[in-house]
Amino acid sequence: MKKISESPKHKIERLNQELIPLKEERNKLNLEAKKCADKRNALHNEVKSLRKEAANIKEKRDAVNEQVQELKKLRDEAKNRRKEKRDRTLELKEKLRGLTKKRPEGNLRHIEREIEKIDWKIQTTSLPVKEEENLINQVRQLEAQLLVQKQIKKVKEELLELRTKERNLGIEAKTLHEKLAELAEQSQRFHEKMLGTLDKARNLQVEADNIHQKYLETKQQAQKLHQKSVEHQEKIRAYEGELKETADKRQAERESELQKELEERALTKLKRGEKLMWEEFKILAEKGLV
Repeated sequence: MKKISESPKHKIERLNQELIPLKEERNKLNLEAKKCADKRNALHNEVKSLRKEAANIKEKRDAVNEQVQELKKLRDEAKNRRKEKRDRTLELKEKLRGLTKKRPEGNLRHIEREIEKIDWKIQTTSLPVKEEENLINQVRQLEAQLLVQKQIKKVKEELLELRTKERNLGIEAKTLHEKLAELAEQSQRFHEKMLGTLDKARNLQVEADNIHQKYLETKQQAQKLHQKSVEHQEKIRAYEGELKETADKRQAERESELQKELEERALTKLKRGEKLMWEEFKILAEKGLV
């Protein structure tokens, strides 16, 4: 059975019917693509904000780390100075043990009084030479004892001062260590927060990349439908051109027929001697018949 050819009019109707869902689906895809783009851009802004936040946290962490390093330096210096004091203390203790073995009986003031008493006796009393020499020897011995006592006193005073300084340096080192530990903990918190922020930024970036991929795929689908819509519209315009061409041809044929009818009617009226209308006269004149 011979297939009946579809008329241009029917083709236009069919294409218009097909064009409606094409445009609807294309518009739907474009709207979905816009939503993807908006969400992707929002995620990019959030990623940018998180990276900026991570950079600020890193600056704070680095500043704290600088303080930690400075405190470590101060703590180590305090420890070193304390060790120097301790080493000096050990030296003085050893020296004190040696002096203590030489220490005479009696205290410093007692020896000083004995020396003063003998000196006074030598200066104010006329003594035999032998006795005076004995007294002078006693003074020398006592002065030697006095020197030992003074050395012991000086060493003890220095030891006391060293112990005080050592104790203070110990407190300083401990205080610095506690502050250092506190700052190190703070630095660790900043570091963990920075890593968490960067992890969140990376996860959001992955999500943004996936959405961008979906955006590209959706735009590609929409573009295909748009191209198909354009092809339909071009076909419709072509068929409409055919219809117009056919209509114009028919119009021209109809006008030609009317012209011929008008000419024949004018000739008939002319033969009958009837009065011609202007249009009738004009037609006959153009033909050279009047």
